[in-house]
Amino acid sequence: MQEEQKNTNLPAGKKYTPSDILKFVIPSLIGIILFMLPIKEYDPEINQDKITIPIAFVASFIQNNIGSILPTLILIIVLISALGSLLTKLNIYKPKSDFAKGLFVQTTFWTITRVLAGIFITMSYFKVGPEYIISSDTGNFILGDLLTTLIVIFVFAGLLLPLLLDFGLLEFVGTLLAKIMRPVFTLPGRSAVDCFTSWLGDGTLGVMLTAKQYEEGYYSAREASIISTTFSAVSITFCLVVLKQVNMAHMFVPYYLTICFIGVVCAIIVPRIPPLSWKKDNYYKGGEALDESIPEGETYFSWALHQAVMTARHNASLSNFLKNGLKNALDMWIGVMPVVMGFGTIALILSNYTPIFEILGKPFIPLLNLIQLPEAVSASKTMLVGFTDMFVPSIIASKEISSELTRFVVATVSVTQLIYMSEVGALIVGTRIPVRVWELFVIFLERTIISIILVTLIARFVLHLV
Repeated sequence: MQEEQKNTNLPAGKKYTPSDILKFVIPSLIGIILFMLPIKEYDPEINQDKITIPIAFVASFIQNNIGSILPTLILIIVLISALGSLLTKLNIYKPKSDFAKGLFVQTTFWTITRVLAGIFITMSYFKVGPEYIISSDTGNFILGDLLTTLIVIFVFAGLLLPLLLDFGLLEFVGTLLAKIMRPVFTLPGRSAVDCFTSWLGDGTLGVMLTAKQYEEGYYSAREASIISTTFSAVSITFCLVVLKQVNMAHMFVPYYLTICFIGVVCAIIVPRIPPLSWKKDNYYKGGEALDESIPEGETYFSWALHQAVMTARHNASLSNFLKNGLKNALDMWIGVMPVVMGFGTIALILSNYTPIFEILGKPFIPLLNLIQLPEAVSASKTMLVGFTDMFVPSIIASKEISSELTRFVVATVSVTQLIYMSEVGALIVGTRIPVRVWELFVIFLERTIISIILVTLIARFVLHLV
């Protein structure tokens, strides 16, 4: 892929046929419609229309119609992953193809993770074992709510993400936005597409899009780490659900504008401090930095179009498109779902059945008192628990906090923290993006502190509580 990218940087005479243009425009337009076009969908949970994207709508439709069989399918997939990795580690099963090796040849740590996930999902599926593992707040939540969504999304994402990746859209957008993304966020222009996909769809899609480009050599380790931990934003829909949970749905506009503002501030600051600043510009499997310079005599638009058309020309055949899409989906099923089950269940057990996050939240009390946030003790309980699941802080706030200001702050911070191990965090760990769990926690802390200070100032203004 990198070699093809290099070729697009060569002067090409700039003579495009209508067919060349259409090879770029049609697949890219379909990808934009599927992954980025906002549409309305009635959500009975919030009793009103929500903003979603077509691919999420289709996934939701399928999930609602065949949802009863999905837990069984998930059980089978996670067990195949666990048994395949274990048998490979014990040299009982020796995969022959490179693809099979990529699926099952794992380090000892990841083999144990998959086996543990297999145990958790078996217990949750058959409802056998300790309550703290199989309850609706832990194992059965991951199985019945989260993985049933991800299994469908992974199929569509695996099959259809090439529409965004392989037909020139990223080259087109990347060239146009390089002047903004590089100096402001230290990232290639094409990373803007990852952000838009997350923002309008789901953070998981942004992580998957980023991981795929990292593996293909378009992003360095530093860039992939920054994008996945900074730009895998929460969807508009989820923001509304969180706000409704704390009984402040009427404040959605200022709430979401606050989230966007803080997201930009965090995206500027956090990549410039450790641990993200420690990441090197090393490329997966020998890739190299993209050349985002504009040749003499070219405008940004003309060169963007050239890059896009040349990429579309090198696109693989339809059969390869489908074959690679199926491989992508299977790779996510076998590789990522067990990680989400294992890490997600452990995180929720710690959150629901131990006081660890309440204890860890105590150091935040002085800061919350310093900024004069009402009900600081109750608010402190929510500050770190979001690392396990983004929805938990709003649940606590709705039950224990009466101050409208504090509920607004908690609801906002829980979203701007961005990294939570029941989904996005576990997904990042499950990919080849080089971010460790402890680094995710440090980044989470940095985003939390920045968010608390900014949100409180903004909330006082918004709610006229100064």
